[in-house]
Amino acid sequence: MGFTRLNLHKKILEKLEKLEFSSPTPIQEQAIPHILEGKDMLASADTGTGKTAAFLLPAIHLLAEREAPSEGPTVLILSPTRELATQIEKEVTRFSCGLKHIKSVVVFGGASWSEQVKKVSKPHDILVATPGRLIDLMEKNKVDLSQVDLLVIDEADRMLDMGFVEPVNLIASKTNPDRQTLLFSATLKGPVLKLCANLTINPVRVEIEKKEMEVENIQEHFYYTHDIAHKHRLLSEILQKEGVDQAIVFTSTKRAADELTDRLSDEGFDTAALHGDMKQRQRDRTLRYLHAKKIRVLVATDVAARGIDVATITHVINFDLPMQVEDYIHRIGRTGRAGATGEAHSFASKRDRGVVKDIEKLTKKSYEIYMDSKGESKEKDFQRPSKSRSKDREFQPRRSFSEQGESRERKPFSRDREFSFKGSVPNSEKENLFQEIVSLMEKGQKVLLKKVFPMKRAFKTRG
Repeated sequence: MGFTRLNLHKKILEKLEKLEFSSPTPIQEQAIPHILEGKDMLASADTGTGKTAAFLLPAIHLLAEREAPSEGPTVLILSPTRELATQIEKEVTRFSCGLKHIKSVVVFGGASWSEQVKKVSKPHDILVATPGRLIDLMEKNKVDLSQVDLLVIDEADRMLDMGFVEPVNLIASKTNPDRQTLLFSATLKGPVLKLCANLTINPVRVEIEKKEMEVENIQEHFYYTHDIAHKHRLLSEILQKEGVDQAIVFTSTKRAADELTDRLSDEGFDTAALHGDMKQRQRDRTLRYLHAKKIRVLVATDVAARGIDVATITHVINFDLPMQVEDYIHRIGRTGRAGATGEAHSFASKRDRGVVKDIEKLTKKSYEIYMDSKGESKEKDFQRPSKSRSKDREFQPRRSFSEQGESRERKPFSRDREFSFKGSVPNSEKENLFQEIVSLMEKGQKVLLKKVFPMKRAFKTRG
């Protein structure tokens, strides 16, 4: 029967047949009927399961059934990143090309403001947007969401991780109160359920069982690293090996990506960075150079973990392990494309024990930890040390302050690193700030949280 049993518009069915979409995936088969019935929904499915089509196909169907076109958008799709937003808009164009009266627009930060204002000023049915840029347009009265009766929030879990809870709630409050709301998330945990409760009414819950990760064509290697210098040495050794055509190196922060890019460039590698602080034209140019093999090493944050499809990527290196273990799958999936083989190398310090264990649970594998790229096993060094006191160790009483003398004298702190915030630290900055502190500690620096006055905090470090 294929897609015909889902009662989609005949133009959509014709397009799916041309695209050789023979039958719906589990998420499409379970979600589409509920969406066509007008029900709110909370759905959980992994990337690559066809979840984008699961909400786009019924959205296009509903628009195709309408007789009178609207002036403003009636379907709003929120995406956490510009890359994902661009991909979604491309899928809208692909699935609706047989329905010429359906128009779509995508807006996101980092692109030309005047061009995007011009786009949203024209009649369109589907608006794909990142929360930040959409709120900018709303504040300038450049977009009207009052006619939106279908709101889709894609990758809701990542939206929460990036601190977009309040922006999403604000955007939703400007849409039609009688709208239909769909939330798609990789996981259905507490924060996602709380967001769902605020935005939906009696939602249908659709969960697709997660399949075991299949990476038979990707060789995975984990290395124990004791400091940042060790990481740099390992990275250079791996990149200098034979068989490294192109590689993606993942870091946890944008600053770390820029610093590592400069370091690798100084070592003679054709290197470029890719992260969220870059303007869209810079990112597009970087990706073009990557496809053209003008870049051998791409240093990126997780913003690039999804969406890069370059068959010549032979190696993925996790210079920093991801904050979310699910991102490990998306990262290493950038190699081994189109049936080719690939290698994934991950660096882990002792504080990363928990992350490695979570990755092992996710992949249902047990990884041996190595000390260097030659394969010397150091798994014992990675185990949690025993808390029991050695019997052979003689107990030494603590010296008094007078006995310690000048050894207790406080050293002045330098101002090499200082981060100041008025009020609390913004949610969008917490992860980057945390990773920056971890990076400094790995370099042997000490970190002090100093309260300057009630509404300001400064982080200072000394070598």
